[in-house]
Amino acid sequence: MKTLGNIIWFVFGGVFLFLHYLVAGVLMCLTIIGIPFGIQVFKMAHLALWPFGKEVINIDSGSGCLSFFMNIIWILLGGIWLALHHLFWGVLFSITIVGLPFGIQHFKMAKLALLPFGKGIVS
Repeated sequence: MKTLGNIIWFVFGGVFLFLHYLVAGVLMCLTIIGIPFGIQVFKMAHLALWPFGKEVINIDSGSGCLSFFMNIIWILLGGIWLALHHLFWGVLFSITIVGLPFGIQHFKMAKLALLPFGKGIVS
């Protein structure tokens, strides 16, 4: 089921979402200050390409409160808008039974888009 879901996701917009995140990550990595944020965007691009069968988990990186402060900066610089975008599409897809699995994937991406620092993606 996850293979079929990933193929449908990829064909009907996942590739465009992936490319959007990929370009944004490259642009953020052009400056030294933007590199940590660009790495988080690459993490979202990875999830946007094949979201079925993957989970967003908390990881203990041992960075102390650095992840907390980086998440605050992330939210203020646009993370809230990314999360709201995925929440909108998640609600829209969840209206029908057929779209429910895709809505769940958008909710998973909203969770990562809001607070990406200190999170990891596992299969």
